[in-house]
Amino acid sequence: MKAIRVHQFGGPENMYIEDVDDPSPGPRQVVIAVKAAGINPIDTYIRSGSYAKKKPALPYTPGFDAAGVVEFIGTDVRRCKPGDRVYINGNVTGAYAEKTLCEQDSVFPLPDHLSFAQGSGIWVPYATAHQAIFHVARARAGETLLVRGASGGVGTACVQTARALGLRVIGTAGSDKGRLMLRELGVHAALDHHASDLTTQVLNATEGRGPEIIIEMLANASLSRDLGMIAHRGRIVIIGNRGTIEINPRDAMNRDAAILGMLLLNATPDEISRISAGLAAGLENKTLNPIVGKTFPLNQASHAHEIVLAPGALGKIALIP
Repeated sequence: MKAIRVHQFGGPENMYIEDVDDPSPGPRQVVIAVKAAGINPIDTYIRSGSYAKKKPALPYTPGFDAAGVVEFIGTDVRRCKPGDRVYINGNVTGAYAEKTLCEQDSVFPLPDHLSFAQGSGIWVPYATAHQAIFHVARARAGETLLVRGASGGVGTACVQTARALGLRVIGTAGSDKGRLMLRELGVHAALDHHASDLTTQVLNATEGRGPEIIIEMLANASLSRDLGMIAHRGRIVIIGNRGTIEINPRDAMNRDAAILGMLLLNATPDEISRISAGLAAGLENKTLNPIVGKTFPLNQASHAHEIVLAPGALGKIALIP
């Protein structure tokens, strides 16, 4: 089969498409014919070698998220069968490939109304949104949530999750097209991410209170400004960062504000179970509906890694083997 392989850490040019052996399932494992593999920013951090939390042995095939069709199952697998449409929440052999090997507990039914490309955009974006909003921020219906950089894969997942929970949602995007998409998703206000008076706009949209929760995608660029607009005893949840930033702690003290870091890889088994149940319900009742921005063939994985980090990316980016 064809698969993307990384033989040394570094830039996206270090990803090559190669022929590798097909995976074979153990007793509780499943082989999936991949129809679409999701691209996530975390994939680029791992590939660069700068992500200390997860640094795989070389060579490796990147990718956590995928959707496809069950091809083979192990002798003890009961939760799926060959021919089933599925999506996954992780894998053993990597998702950027024509086939991937998964533990059976990582395989979930893909509703018929969703495409495979949409299925490849479920786990990391929507599990991150669920964990950030429910388990970290402990959001309550009626609160206001600001999603910074709301037009990307995780951002749109946050918007949909928050709207389903009954939150008032403000989203920022860097382009007119992105803001139009946010309005179509039902945000209460779609603001220009780069506006010099963004703080004033957010305060005006919240009658001067500020949002109770801010989901921050790029803390190294925006955390200081977040502290200037967060509501009294508000919570800033950091789910994305690419460097350092200097802040004035008094800005947090003045508002009794909390800065909360979040990494999906740190989720406990109990949290994973609750996330999975929440996503299954949202996908079934269609309150969660992954948005696919662009797709690329497998041999353009390097280009896809550049696009996912570029400003203005809309929705999910997927590879099609």
